[in-house]
Order: sequence, then C-alpha cells, then structure tokens
Amino acid sequence: MYGLIGKMRAARGQRDSVMDVLRASTGALPGCLSYIVATDPADADAIWVTEVWTDQASHKASLQLPEVQAAIAKARPFIAGFEFQVETHPVGGFGLPDGKTG
Repeated sequence: MYGLIGKMRAARGQRDSVMDVLRASTGALPGCLSYIVATDPADADAIWVTEVWTDQASHKASLQLPEVQAAIAKARPFIAGFEFQVETHPVGGFGLPDGKTG
C-alpha cells in the first residue's frame, strides 16, 4: 500500500470551502482505500489529508481523472498553500487490508 499525509493551508476563512470540494471529489477513486479530511484544532486555516492507496501508481493515475482535475481547479482559488506532504507505507489497520507481503 501507498500512503500520503499532507497539510494544506486554506485562504483565511475558506477552510470549509476547500474541505467541501475535497470531500465531494473523493468518491469511488480507483485504488483509493481511505481518504480522510480533517481540521486542525489549533489552526483555523489548516487542513490535514490522510490517504491510503493500493499503490503509488493508483494515486498518480487519479490525478489525471477529469473529476479530480475539476476539483483541483475549483479548490485552487481557496488554497493559500501546501505546508508539507510525507509518503508512508501503510501496513494495515481498521478498514484496510493486511499489508503483509510474502
């Protein structure tokens, strides 16, 4: 499995608008096992996104889907920036398949 954890910053007062777009665009993405959008209790403009994909190729392919491209275009005016993104290797958990190999 392939995971990403990222923090983005919405333009002041636009966090809910960005989260609405993110939540509306996450249905039935091929290879997406989990997509969690969360607020930051200490920062009114921060948004955390935690993703789990079957593999990195599925994530990369999703960025080319017309509905994802449309969501990016819709949210872009409300996003002030991206603070960081880290890749992870999920090994399992509630709702995820067991990531053991071999």
